[in-house]
Amino acid sequence: MIDEIAYAATLFKLNSAMLAKVSEGITPEEWTRRPSDTANSMLWIAGHLLWARSRCARMLGSQWEQEWMKQFERGAKPGDGASYPTPETLMAAWKEVTEELQTGLEQATEETLEREAHRPSLNGKVSGMVYFLASHESYHMGQLAYLRCWLGKGGPQG
Repeated sequence: MIDEIAYAATLFKLNSAMLAKVSEGITPEEWTRRPSDTANSMLWIAGHLLWARSRCARMLGSQWEQEWMKQFERGAKPGDGASYPTPETLMAAWKEVTEELQTGLEQATEETLEREAHRPSLNGKVSGMVYFLASHESYHMGQLAYLRCWLGKGGPQG
């Protein structure tokens, strides 16, 4: 793996482990609960992270995509959850896209990482977008941990 993205790759691995911990013991109803009408549910946030992770994998060469992910793209408004995939479907998709992302990170070339990428890339290149998306994911993992506590499940780190 190219050193330029190694730390981002580590963040993606840590975030996958965090998602597994955050989701332990969450019921299907709890996945879709929202603390207010203006806040997102755990399912929406996890779907949004899946959407963003798939975008990162695609920049690195993956073709993985699911039509239902459009509900979670940047700017999409949270809904009632009726059209969302089940938590099981989402977690299975997370595993698939994580494998695609890992392959993309391991096989990325300097040429790929130097390609132009638009905002919010940190440097205007794909490498900067990889770092932005790893940071973005970490931010939302904190939201998931908070919602887990809000649901009375306790913190994911013990």
